Amino acid sequence: MTLKFQSHYNLASNITSMALHEKEEKGDQRISRAKFFLIALVCSFTWYAFPGYLFTTLTNISWVCWIFSKSVTAQQIGSGMRGLGVGAITLDWTAVASFLFSPLICPFFAIANVFVGYALIIYIVIPTAYWGLDLYDAQKFPIFSSHLFTAAGQRYDIPAIVNDNFELDIAKYKEQGRIHLSTFFALTYGFGFATIASTLTHVGLFYGREIMDRYRASYQGKDDIHTRLMRKYKDIPSWWFYVLLAVTLAVSLVLCIFLNDQVQMPWWGLLFAGAIAFTFTLPISIITATTNQTPGLNIITEYIMGIILPGRPIANVCFKTYGYMSMAQAVSFLQDFKLGHYMKIPPRSMFLVQFIGTILAGTTNLVVAEWLLHSIKNICVDDPQSDSPWTCPGDRVFFDASVIWGLAGPRRIFGSLGNYSAMNWFFLGGFIGPVIVWLLHKAFPKQTWIRLINLPVLLGATAYMPPATALNYNSWIVVGTIFNFFVFRYRKEWWQRYNYVLSAALDAGVAFMAVLIYLSVGIENTSLTWWGTNGEHCDLAVCPTAKGIEVDGCPVF
Repeated sequence: MTLKFQSHYNLASNITSMALHEKEEKGDQRISRAKFFLIALVCSFTWYAFPGYLFTTLTNISWVCWIFSKSVTAQQIGSGMRGLGVGAITLDWTAVASFLFSPLICPFFAIANVFVGYALIIYIVIPTAYWGLDLYDAQKFPIFSSHLFTAAGQRYDIPAIVNDNFELDIAKYKEQGRIHLSTFFALTYGFGFATIASTLTHVGLFYGREIMDRYRASYQGKDDIHTRLMRKYKDIPSWWFYVLLAVTLAVSLVLCIFLNDQVQMPWWGLLFAGAIAFTFTLPISIITATTNQTPGLNIITEYIMGIILPGRPIANVCFKTYGYMSMAQAVSFLQDFKLGHYMKIPPRSMFLVQFIGTILAGTTNLVVAEWLLHSIKNICVDDPQSDSPWTCPGDRVFFDASVIWGLAGPRRIFGSLGNYSAMNWFFLGGFIGPVIVWLLHKAFPKQTWIRLINLPVLLGATAYMPPATALNYNSWIVVGTIFNFFVFRYRKEWWQRYNYVLSAALDAGVAFMAVLIYLSVGIENTSLTWWGTNGEHCDLAVCPTAKGIEVDGCPVF
């Protein structure tokens, strides 16, 4: 059985592969796609030496901070990395594509949904909550932060509330008080609740009938041209999948049962995580295929295990990893199989490549990560003044999430013992939202734009924030709009021929230069120190604005 939805990611991969094997037609005056790819790659490779090493401030040009160097509020508004990013620009492709991936391969309707959701949250909800309502004592904390705070606006001393078994020390927790979040961080979780709820409703209403029709058609032998062409190859035996599932499940159960002191997750947690991943893989795959945006299961898995086993962060992290990564890997494998389907690659070859590649990549990643942790001094130290590229913003968010959902538990943050119980209403809003859009679509069928309202994408617009920043989103939206709206509309022939090739070339050029920079100067921790490598110059953006709150390096109001 196959359910087919167009994937823009696969289009980019296909066209890039075609470009590298394209034969030039005689008399064609246009530059070939292979030559265009090479030129763009060399330009991307050469330019990245500047924002990547020589002039790193080009990554985030926050001119508002330069003008208002003594104003906390102005820097909160103008900082691209730690504020709202008003006026901040970037000349670094990694800042554009690092979190939301290349905007050149994302359809414009999805970009528009992200823009609406992002603008609503960042430029309406957050300023209103922070400066207008002082929601949850917002002004005691930075406007944009994933850190955890005390009621006095100081960083929460997390090691002080952890016992020797990496579990919550209730007495120490009561002594230090409740954990507080920045208003932005709290609202990000609220919109995350809405996103996962809206995903189920949206897919059920807008794609439910199509799913059933394609399900029936697959059993009735009604195949498209690609499926008929693929029949010349031997299909993958079902027992290959069953054996792989049995082996991986057995190994994971051994970890949970015999190494429970380290894993801390009961064996049934593994099965439960797998069931959640199985339930959400189809709806999330459909959202990914149609919008190139992938809602995550991290929040819902953290929430569930946090309710079941509060005070045990290691168990929570393991449950989240098994639940989230099972779904994410399934979606990734489906993308690869769809690519093979388009390119007419034998299914058995695709399976073996994926299997071997996963083992090699997983082993290599583990070895490299272990080596980096022991060879780079102060790796993952969160210092705003540091010019080190090894600050690990994603890992900081991962750690803080383990404290919120695992160590403290949802009840002490989003429940009756916490400050943010109102965020749970976002589940209901996310569930009802697609119903309203669907009813409007049925009531006004001629208004085709209504169907393009994709609430899982709109509500989940800021799902990557933090660690993604306003700079990442602003640049991604602008570049995506230029190419997938203006260039697509007014230079469509150029767009069809070169757009996806340009995307791949920009990614490849940056990747090659990043490796070269690391091997030549990064491995020796050799850095340049001058004005152009001192970050975005928005040091006051992390300061609170409430009266009487004292934070190092910040003025007291």
